[in-house]
Amino acid sequence: MSSARETLRRDFGGDIIEPGGTEYESASRSILASGSPAYVLRPNSVGDVQAGARFAAGAGLPLSVRGGGHGFPGFGTNDGGVVIDLSALATVEIIDKERHLVRIGGGATWGQVAATLAPHGLAISSGDTKSVGVGGLTLTGGIGWKVRKYGLALDNVVGAEVVTANGEVVRASAGENPELFWALRGGGGNFGIVTAFEFAAHPTTDVFHGKIAFPASEAATVLQGWADYLRTAPEELTSIASFANPFAGGPEAPVEIHVAFDGHDPELAAEAIDPIRRLGTAIDDDIALKPCADTLVDGATPPPGIRLVTRSAFVDKESVSEVLQILAEVGASERSPFIAVRSVGGAVSRIPDDATAYAHRQAELMVVTTTAGPTPVVEAARPALEAIWGRLTPHVNGLYANFLSSATEEDVAAIYPTETYKRLAAVKRQYDPRNLFARNHNVRPQ
Repeated sequence: MSSARETLRRDFGGDIIEPGGTEYESASRSILASGSPAYVLRPNSVGDVQAGARFAAGAGLPLSVRGGGHGFPGFGTNDGGVVIDLSALATVEIIDKERHLVRIGGGATWGQVAATLAPHGLAISSGDTKSVGVGGLTLTGGIGWKVRKYGLALDNVVGAEVVTANGEVVRASAGENPELFWALRGGGGNFGIVTAFEFAAHPTTDVFHGKIAFPASEAATVLQGWADYLRTAPEELTSIASFANPFAGGPEAPVEIHVAFDGHDPELAAEAIDPIRRLGTAIDDDIALKPCADTLVDGATPPPGIRLVTRSAFVDKESVSEVLQILAEVGASERSPFIAVRSVGGAVSRIPDDATAYAHRQAELMVVTTTAGPTPVVEAARPALEAIWGRLTPHVNGLYANFLSSATEEDVAAIYPTETYKRLAAVKRQYDPRNLFARNHNVRPQ
């Protein structure tokens, strides 16, 4: 251990933060979890990342890789191990103007990406929060405001620079290490540390974005009409339905239909959005033309002592009606969690199921429930939450790793169907046979 530490101090050019240091308290925690790692390493270069990975492997210490730090299960920190914090590797650079290729450091956030690309009239299908890291979101999906037209964030990746478990740097693309490239697009952080991504961006204009709100009493009809309409709506329209917000009245909170129309033509936007306006008694409508980058919101950091428990699942076409009926009933109860339903389909469903490790291409919707509060409140709500998901389970499938607080074997099996998991495990055996990268929804290299 002493020898490994001396080698680290010789080879690592970034910050080494240890317990007792002035920055340790903030550096030791991620946004949604606290920890007490033995070392927090902030690399300034790919060489530093290599040194950090070799140190963790040589010392036999648990390793966490932190991008934006938003992961619900708290993968971005640990107790007694090493955290490699990529925040200094955040360069966003257009490397091919004609093909709109963008190179993005593994520690960048989507807010940084949007701000850099906006002056060039470019965007990338991403999430919906500025402070979320590019790496964590992309490696497991990326469902945001352009998903129905341009697919998941990972569908727009054309290459990646990866530091593997033995400290080597490899490139993954369709033509180089293609199995690793397949696995990175959906397999999470199981295979290495992505120090840079190459994305194919697309030209963008201002977009129409905002929400239309309806009374809680109209939830059932609004939700069903919304889902029915999205089957034929133009793919420029992406939408999220949210309700039972505990901070806006719980069961009395309005049903909010959030929309983004990818275009600045007011007539086309109205043609796409007006059918949603007619779903019920609209009590609020703040949809407006705004820069694409402004559709991303600031991420909130929960106060100390507040836990977030998030769970998700996918809904195929034949189950949409049953699921929405259950959710409308649940949302009207006093013990309902906050509920959000995201539209998918469109460009996501046109990519073959086995083209990437993201395995839920044919889903129409993705359901998310969130419970927040101090630990006693969250634990008291658990039986009711389990009952809700017990009702939903026969009608939903899979899990979306980016909206999931737990990381059990059952979770991993739901994220990765059997054939996907087998293929991922083969890639894991090749690139991380000792499972150094285990702080994730872990695919084991058996």
